[in-house]
Amino acid sequence: MEKQKVLVIGLGLIGGSLAKNIALSDENYIIGYDTDRQTIEFAQMNGIIDEVCTSISKGVKQVDFVILGTPISETISLMQQLDQIELSHPVIITDVSSVKRSVMLAANQLTNPYLTFIGGHPMAGSHKKGIIAAKEHLFENAIYVLTPMRNCTNEHLASLKNLLQSTNSNFITLDPNEHDEMTGVISHFPHLIASSLVHQAKKWEYTHTFIPKLAAGGFRDITRIASSNPEMWQDIFYHNRNKMSQLLTDWIAEMTELKHFLDYNDKQQMIDYLEQAKNYRDGLGKEDKGAIPAFHDLYVDIPDQTGAVASVVQILAAKNISIKNIEILEIRDNITGVLRLSFTTESTQLQCCQILQKKGYEVVIDK
Repeated sequence: MEKQKVLVIGLGLIGGSLAKNIALSDENYIIGYDTDRQTIEFAQMNGIIDEVCTSISKGVKQVDFVILGTPISETISLMQQLDQIELSHPVIITDVSSVKRSVMLAANQLTNPYLTFIGGHPMAGSHKKGIIAAKEHLFENAIYVLTPMRNCTNEHLASLKNLLQSTNSNFITLDPNEHDEMTGVISHFPHLIASSLVHQAKKWEYTHTFIPKLAAGGFRDITRIASSNPEMWQDIFYHNRNKMSQLLTDWIAEMTELKHFLDYNDKQQMIDYLEQAKNYRDGLGKEDKGAIPAFHDLYVDIPDQTGAVASVVQILAAKNISIKNIEILEIRDNITGVLRLSFTTESTQLQCCQILQKKGYEVVIDK
């Protein structure tokens, strides 16, 4: 049986991870294109791609699918370039952009009768970047948004899902405008806020030079995403600028209300505000599988000494208990730190709590 041929343009973290995943099937043949020579060499040496493409125009004529793993502006430019290529067979194109409206506007202007565009946004990532961080299981249980163009049939959609089935993603189809509003709220806007918090800390450092030494776990957690690629995020903000501007307007109004609570010492209003935020945040992911998994957490006090983390892990491993996620919080030299352990079920959470308490550990259960 002849293999499906897939051209992946842009072999960064997302494009590279998709290439690795799709290559797991013997039915697929992966052709890779990237402007960075070292990326291409790495992909070829590590078997992530079967063939190197040096010309997009020639490459697209060989394949059944094209995955654009490029920044949004470059993706739109490539779509326009692909539209001009003379083809003799149907080709399905998809992307990985986190903004869909501007991409789909470009898609709906395509005139090549052999091209079908299905917008894609795999909602997964990593603190690492580039092809060396690519993982075939990166998208497992992640939300994978699809936004088909107007002439897309159910058969086209089924073909793309079949190609991506080994990602084990949860596919949902959204209107581009709806997608951009929702990702603006839960992804793009938080990045702006994180960056603004860092700028505020930097400004206050002129008054209090000791601030960097006090920036502990809470500040690090809430501002972590501010360390992401500035050029990439500027591109995202530009293409979702109308939604971002509206969210900023709403945010300023909300901050004005919060300032009122503080200025007039409106204790009950402040408690209600914080309580509502806590309840909503604690409930995220509890009902349905979403971008925030429904983990059940334990917090374990551990001493700052060699092997402290390993001891806890070994105790649970001896009971054949799988830890879904593990994180060290608030570690300081020569004092007790906190280990956050995440489990998929409440029963496992309770079981581990009892096991560790019997071993003498101080454990707090997150309900």
